[in-house]
Amino acid sequence: MLYSLIDWLNQLYSPPGFGAFDYITTRTAFAAATALIISLIIGNNIINWLQRMQLKETIRDDIGLDSHLSKANTPTMGGVIIILATVIPALLWMNMSSIYTWMIIFVTLVLGVVGFIDDYIKVVKKDKSGLHGWFKVGGQVFVGLVLGSFLYFWPDFQEFNTLSTVPFLKDVNIDYAFLGEELGWLIYIPLVVFVITAVSNSANLTDGLDGLLSGTSAIAGVILGIFAYVSGRVDFSGFLNIMYLPGSGELTIFAASLVGGCLGFLWYNSHPATVFMGDTGSLAIGGAIGALALMIHKELLLPIICGVFVVETLSVIIQTTYFKYTKRKYGEGKRVYLMTPIHHHFEKKGWPESKIVVRFWIIAILLGIISLLTLKLR
Repeated sequence: MLYSLIDWLNQLYSPPGFGAFDYITTRTAFAAATALIISLIIGNNIINWLQRMQLKETIRDDIGLDSHLSKANTPTMGGVIIILATVIPALLWMNMSSIYTWMIIFVTLVLGVVGFIDDYIKVVKKDKSGLHGWFKVGGQVFVGLVLGSFLYFWPDFQEFNTLSTVPFLKDVNIDYAFLGEELGWLIYIPLVVFVITAVSNSANLTDGLDGLLSGTSAIAGVILGIFAYVSGRVDFSGFLNIMYLPGSGELTIFAASLVGGCLGFLWYNSHPATVFMGDTGSLAIGGAIGALALMIHKELLLPIICGVFVVETLSVIIQTTYFKYTKRKYGEGKRVYLMTPIHHHFEKKGWPESKIVVRFWIIAILLGIISLLTLKLR
């Protein structure tokens, strides 16, 4: 919106300096700064409102982590801070005529609403089970169906809609339309649904320690923003020999907004946290990250970029599967980890919460660097 106004004024009067806003790098910097400032300014007000409304986290007392009992009175649903701090700068600085703008905003807001309903049922209605699993998955599937349909059927995407870059392989793209162009949507749209559902749920599982999800998400946002920028420039994409995606550079601005929003939230969410994001934030963040990767055709890199999310999710799957298997075979369930998701395993081993979070951040940075190396190591 603000970019459109500046562009109109620049065309009408050509005031000095306004031409700089034609550059994505300028608007990216402003978006990141705007997101950070918004989250810092509104953070306290929203936290105080959550406290007045008694919207506090419910901590189970049977999990065996005494350090978490002190978090019982911490406000939750703070993901509203991240959503506002991400969406407002994106609307201000992105090109509103771009389909990329509206798709990424749609994904973030709808999954944020799904998470908000889940938190509302848990906190206000005092139902610890929250939104019924089928309704939550239904919301994720709906978002995936809408996003997948746009990415597949939108005229501007027809040239590359079912293509995706294969990491570490030069001049190799996978084409999901291997059943033929007419049936390509049968593979591609379910893939989009799977990615959106998987990443948003894995982000939800990762959100278990102060600052863990907000920090790792900011790192993923930086990496995806870089990929969006180089993919949207014909010169850089040609030099790097990657798929050129006209207009995708606008997603760099959203990625910067997401990074700024997460870092601003981290000001309040770092240990000891004064607010939790809840499902409101985790589902929105996970969905946004998944959508970013899909829109720049880098979804095959998600297991690396979001490696921390993947390990957290796999630990739950392994634990659950092994417990059920041993209970069925031996009559008593056994565990691989002391507790899952895996960050709780390390807590059980006596690691301080802040040390676990920082080490996971370091791992996320390393995985991000590996992801960027795929641009040249092929």
